Amino acid sequence: MGLTNSPSDGTDELTFLERPHRDRRGCPLRRTNHMSISLTKFSYTDFGIGDVVAGTTPVSTLRELPYQFHSDKVVVFLHGFPEIWYTWRHQLIAVPNAGYRAIAIDFRGYGLPDQPPELEKANFNDLVDDIVGLLDYLGINKAFLIGKDFGAFPAYMVAAIHPERVSGVITLGVPFMLPGPSAIQNHQLPRGFYITRWQEPGRAEADFGRFDAKAVVRNIYTLFSGSEVPIAAEDQEIMDLFDPSAPLPPWFSEEDLSVYASLYEKSGFHFALQVPYRTLNVDCGITEPIVKAPTLLIMGEKDYVRKFPWIEDYIRSGAMKHVVPELDIIFMPEGSHFIQEKLPDQVNEFIITFLGKHSA
Repeated sequence: MGLTNSPSDGTDELTFLERPHRDRRGCPLRRTNHMSISLTKFSYTDFGIGDVVAGTTPVSTLRELPYQFHSDKVVVFLHGFPEIWYTWRHQLIAVPNAGYRAIAIDFRGYGLPDQPPELEKANFNDLVDDIVGLLDYLGINKAFLIGKDFGAFPAYMVAAIHPERVSGVITLGVPFMLPGPSAIQNHQLPRGFYITRWQEPGRAEADFGRFDAKAVVRNIYTLFSGSEVPIAAEDQEIMDLFDPSAPLPPWFSEEDLSVYASLYEKSGFHFALQVPYRTLNVDCGITEPIVKAPTLLIMGEKDYVRKFPWIEDYIRSGAMKHVVPELDIIFMPEGSHFIQEKLPDQVNEFIITFLGKHSA
């Protein structure tokens, strides 16, 4: 698979963004030397080391911005759904300030990148190729991979297939699993289970299509921030479970929602339904999975994923150690599914401590 830094119109596009942001005390921050490169297959947002300074600045765009930062300590962030690179906004401040180069991907078909031409053939192996291709493109030999939600799948897959490229793995909300027939046991799940509904071709498209992108993201963020698994009745769709009077979670602002909406307005949700949901049960071809890299799993005690059949016992029993021998697990009592956004200071501390322990 070839990679290019040219979008589909054939022009090079390097975007320099300086978005106003506020720290946990409400003080304005600016991310300087923040480069977002739009690629045909996927995109990434690259934060150089120590590039957060006080002040505010309007959004600006430059072309052909030369790359300015180099570090052997590289961290690549892999989002879930309905997330994009911006889900890591708090980590993309803290991690560079701790001395690491931080890179956040928008996976192919999400946000900025073009839609794959044969969407129905896409699967998790494509995301693995994208991650390795990104490392090759940037001349990075080895990196830490941090995956949230379904971003945990390609993180573990890269670590299993290309161990020489991975310094360590951190996953949030999802333990070690690989795509394949046993990944999601649909027969053990209620018929109205959200994954089962979204796996059905056309059903989620019709459900989401009743709303604009902003409303879809709002509904999902609100629904999935709780500790209960969203399950629809026979006469309901998943979006029907949303209470219009429910406010956004206090840690997710209207400004945050607008950033998500602006990117999903471009990409839509077609690829997001293909990968992860409709390819969770597609065999990824890894016959003897083992992740030898140091690994940290961060789980929120209030994450609805813990209520999936077998997940809790799998996490608590030590069974993961058979395939991830260098595993540590942290349980956060107040953590929910969007743990890195709800409790960024604590999550950042866990991440930076892990990186420091396992950096060369």
